[in-house]
Amino acid sequence: MGNSSAVTEFFLVGLSKYPELQLLLFTLCLIMYVIILLGNSLLIVIIILDSRLHTPMYFFLGNLSLLDIFYTSSSIPPMLTIFKSERKSISFMGCALQMALSLGLGSTECVLLAVMAYDRYVAICNPLRYPIIMHRVLYVHMAAWSWITGCLTSLVQTVMTMILPFCGNNVIDHLTCEILALLKLVCSDISMNVFIMTVVSTVLLVIPLLLIFISYVFILSSILRINSAEGKKKAFSTCSAHLTVVILFYGSALFMYMKPKSKDTKASDEIIALSYGVVTPMLNPIIYSLRNKEVKEAMKKVLSRHLNLLKP
Repeated sequence: MGNSSAVTEFFLVGLSKYPELQLLLFTLCLIMYVIILLGNSLLIVIIILDSRLHTPMYFFLGNLSLLDIFYTSSSIPPMLTIFKSERKSISFMGCALQMALSLGLGSTECVLLAVMAYDRYVAICNPLRYPIIMHRVLYVHMAAWSWITGCLTSLVQTVMTMILPFCGNNVIDHLTCEILALLKLVCSDISMNVFIMTVVSTVLLVIPLLLIFISYVFILSSILRINSAEGKKKAFSTCSAHLTVVILFYGSALFMYMKPKSKDTKASDEIIALSYGVVTPMLNPIIYSLRNKEVKEAMKKVLSRHLNLLKP
């Protein structure tokens, strides 16, 4: 019972006191998951098929859609199974894999949103030099390093957590294998884990958010200097969708992790965490479709082409 090998599975008992709420959440999560898969997959297909969208901006958007599909697929299907299961268990390795994927993909999105902000900064503030600065090698490397950074930091945190002794404690009071909930079960010193989490949070949350803020200060300044109203509208429309996604992502994350915790608000905290991991990925393709004229035109073109093929 003295080390982590004594634990072969965990029990996820989040919201178990509210069986009626679990049934409602099961239905809502299932519907939203289907929308996430269809919406993000459609956006990826449109970006691939329409040559006009073969630009750095849409390349990053395709990565974001792919990331949202992976992120939700790592958490929602197991969570739906646990909602309907009487035993509500997950294996030790399954829990480690779920935590690694959620940490890695969440960290990747933080970096990717900062990269997308830099892309919009170059496009608005240096439009003539944009094709030279944001060449194919650079933007592919930027996207690749977003994934690599997220995966490496996730691997370190997951390994550092799962090698700790749990001493038989295997009941996680959460809906998923969330790292903070898992660390509460550890029966040894976790100061090193807390230090690593602080460093990672600073590097992957605070710094990207600061860079995004600085980028949009310069972007707003450049937009205000544009003489024509049409030019201002076009420049703002290219940034508004990304800015909306940034506000949703960081707003919900900061609200979830920064607000004071208490036992009285634990159920609401778990529902907020659930919406953060489900609602935001569902809204991303909708926001980019509704706020972006090029995406809407490409979508109409692709859909009309396939409808014509289906006609006898």
